[in-house]
Amino acid sequence: MLSPTRTITWTVGLLVVLLGMMVVSAALGPVRIEPVTVVKAMLNALVIPTDVITQSATTVPVVGWQVPVPGLEYVPVFSFDVPDTHQTIVASIRLPRIVLAAIVGCALAAAGTVMQGFFRNPLADPSIIGVSSGAAAGAVAAIAFPALVPFGSLHLSAFVGALATAFLVYAIATDGGRTPVATLLLAGVAVQAFLGAMISYMLVHSGDDLRQAVIWMMGHLHNSTWGDVQFALPFTIVGVLILLSYARDLNVLLLGEEDAHHLGVDVERTKLLLLALSSLVTAAGVAVAGVIGFVGLVVPHIMRLIVGPDHRILLPTSALAGASFLVATDTIARAGPAEVPVGIVTAALGAPFFLFLLVRREVHAI
Repeated sequence: MLSPTRTITWTVGLLVVLLGMMVVSAALGPVRIEPVTVVKAMLNALVIPTDVITQSATTVPVVGWQVPVPGLEYVPVFSFDVPDTHQTIVASIRLPRIVLAAIVGCALAAAGTVMQGFFRNPLADPSIIGVSSGAAAGAVAAIAFPALVPFGSLHLSAFVGALATAFLVYAIATDGGRTPVATLLLAGVAVQAFLGAMISYMLVHSGDDLRQAVIWMMGHLHNSTWGDVQFALPFTIVGVLILLSYARDLNVLLLGEEDAHHLGVDVERTKLLLLALSSLVTAAGVAVAGVIGFVGLVVPHIMRLIVGPDHRILLPTSALAGASFLVATDTIARAGPAEVPVGIVTAALGAPFFLFLLVRREVHAI
């Protein structure tokens, strides 16, 4: 029986690791900043809105964790003495990127954990049913043919493309109220192949926008803003929290659908919810950061080796470990003389480690 103390201990420990990783990441860059100064700048960035002071469209200038709302005055929660240059670098340039990396890493790792349990397949990841391909198709269409896309935002176009693909795959695989997992997997492979052809066609005809489209597909967090954080954060928080509430049902599904039904699990409803929520958090992450591989594949395997297969502890620890992993890899991506897309770094680190697990026979059917 799983001890709640063990889950809490691991969760708190990984949360501390994540916060430490964020501080270290914010301290590194062309301008090195002392970690203590970074912490003070982070705390200074915490602001709270006060009462409406005017009906005009002007805003009170503020460097903080949120986009200012017209008509609201913002008051800092803390007021530490930090040089203005360092405050701006941390709060306006580095911190949005770091927080976004944590959100995306959390989303991808949580979705990957659920997908591996859902399909009972160690090779499953958040993109297995075509969510990433759908997001890529939407994003490339918005970049190469903006006039043909009804959405004004690249993020929104990618987000809609990802969710539309997920539900298309589900609709194809569902027959008579039942959705066989094998059919769902095959439908995902077929849809991914079709979307891959569409993406290739759009890239060929993207002209001067080819570089932007290719960089987006590599996965990147360059020029991240608090607006990106606000886009991804609500979907990720809500989706991951609801997934956590289904951790026990996911454990039962590992026994097989027939046994799960006899144990009181509404199998088809649970499968739909798990698929929908995993697609939602994946879509939110991919929409703001592009296609970043191996986070949702490798991190759940690592945590499964450490904490075991029980999703009641595996899911929250994988989410936090994924957040730390992407913060760390993005720090590496921007550490060199020329920044590289973070998706290259995650693949360069994740693929060899996954092969190592295969050689050690640590990766096996769930």
